[in-house]
Amino acid sequence: MSTWVWIVVVIAVVVILAAIAWSASRSRRTSKLRQGFGPEYDRTVDRVGDRSKAEADLLDRERRHDELQLRPLGPGERQGLINDWQATQAAFVDDPTVAVEDADRLIQRAMRERGYPVEDFEERAALVSVDHPLVVERYRRAHAVADANSQGTASTESLRQAIQDYRALFVEIVEDNVGASR
Repeated sequence: MSTWVWIVVVIAVVVILAAIAWSASRSRRTSKLRQGFGPEYDRTVDRVGDRSKAEADLLDRERRHDELQLRPLGPGERQGLINDWQATQAAFVDDPTVAVEDADRLIQRAMRERGYPVEDFEERAALVSVDHPLVVERYRRAHAVADANSQGTASTESLRQAIQDYRALFVEIVEDNVGASR
């Protein structure tokens, strides 16, 4: 065979190997993101409509999360939040509307004390999804009920469910008091 044929064969082999390496790398990234984000991965793919863009979004969340200065709560802070949560839950019996408002504020306070930004709900939910992917959808659902509650359109049953959903995130943020664990 002539030299140019060998050059073409070598180039073809290099291109094939590069494609295999790229595909394997992409597959590992997808697997890592699916495992790390759980149901949040599928939710993001469905919302964005494109797997590559969704994965870029999830990687961006991880990057922004890694820039946060998350910290564990001190014993006094933790106990204060737990006491306030117990009071909020107890208040639900007499006034579910106020209890859900209090639960929403309490979650924001706990997040703030841990080091999460709290100004924008979508940003909060995105960053919480990095450490707490199994409860972030419940947080979104509870927040939607809190919004409906502020409009006077939430049923007592939806308020009850919202308290349960807030409780799931509260446990993750406060009671499972590990610093930025992923």
